[in-house]
Amino acid sequence: MIFEGCSSFRTRIILSLLSGKPVKIRNIRSRDNEPGLKEFEVNFLRLVDKITNGTSLDVNETGTDLYFQPGLLIGGSISHECCKLRGIGYYLELIIMVAPYCKKGIQITLKGVTNNEKDPSVDSFKAAALPILQRILLAATDASMEIKKRGMEPEGGGEIYFSCEPVKYTKPIQLTDFGKIKKIRGTFFSLRVSPTIANRMVEKAKANMIKYIPDVYFTVDHPKGKLCGKSPGFGANIVALTTTGVTLCADSVSLPFSGQRTTAEEIAENVSSATLEEIWRGGCVDSSFQSLVLIYMTLRQKDVSHVVLGPLSPYTIQFLRHLKEFFGISFKLEPYSDNKEDEELRQGYDSKILVTGVGIGYSKLV
Repeated sequence: MIFEGCSSFRTRIILSLLSGKPVKIRNIRSRDNEPGLKEFEVNFLRLVDKITNGTSLDVNETGTDLYFQPGLLIGGSISHECCKLRGIGYYLELIIMVAPYCKKGIQITLKGVTNNEKDPSVDSFKAAALPILQRILLAATDASMEIKKRGMEPEGGGEIYFSCEPVKYTKPIQLTDFGKIKKIRGTFFSLRVSPTIANRMVEKAKANMIKYIPDVYFTVDHPKGKLCGKSPGFGANIVALTTTGVTLCADSVSLPFSGQRTTAEEIAENVSSATLEEIWRGGCVDSSFQSLVLIYMTLRQKDVSHVVLGPLSPYTIQFLRHLKEFFGISFKLEPYSDNKEDEELRQGYDSKILVTGVGIGYSKLV
């Protein structure tokens, strides 16, 4: 399969691994001042090589053309130092998507930046992505994640541990009941700065969220010594939980201290607004992890699955196109509303979407 440009680079590699189809990507930033693969993309390919056996990779001298021949997903015990230009979340998406389909269980330690502006934080993966893995796949009790250290840009120093056993059997996905928001939880952290910053964020965010629902509880994480990474910074993660087990979350972090300064109150305001927007979007899956549910729907048994999602993000729309190219699968998308009031408020792009699809009956090579 032949692609042009650097967009969706990670998606193409992941789907190549799962489908077994080799890919050729041409003209990667060929017109930029610094053409070819970036450091974090090369680092990503190194991680792919660690979790597979027999992967073949050929890159031209300028790094603008790449040929990728996927190997077998093996898994096992792995430790990987992630590139500090991207967060650990950039690499964790690969692991969560392919871990259930590896030959052996995967136990991986990832080191680097745990919280940044570009990628979903490790807190979001633990709060929203891990429950998806546990609810949808029958390896529910065999998947876990632990945040051992936190690390901010630019030096990182964070560390997480993730483990997942392979899936032997899957059943159709039925996620259509959003329920009602029953409680809001959150973690506010400060690294190598005054602990009062985290308390200021909590005070401001709680004042905002208490207007929406009374059951609000935030915790403060102020690690010391080696546990707080190598760079100063602070941030927040808020999680909204519903009566049916749906988890929606939002992140906000301070800018690197070498650049423009950010106040604790601004971070609290940003994360509160992002949480309320996520609740407004609705859907039974957090918007950052819509692609995770879609890949699980694709690889399931040949049975019908239904999932209600909020408005599709641009990343999800492109992901659907790639699923059709790699697996030949199309999903039925139709507007969804659980009441007339909701239907009147939401129009066009803002409407929830009922996604219906039939799995391809994927079986991993062992």
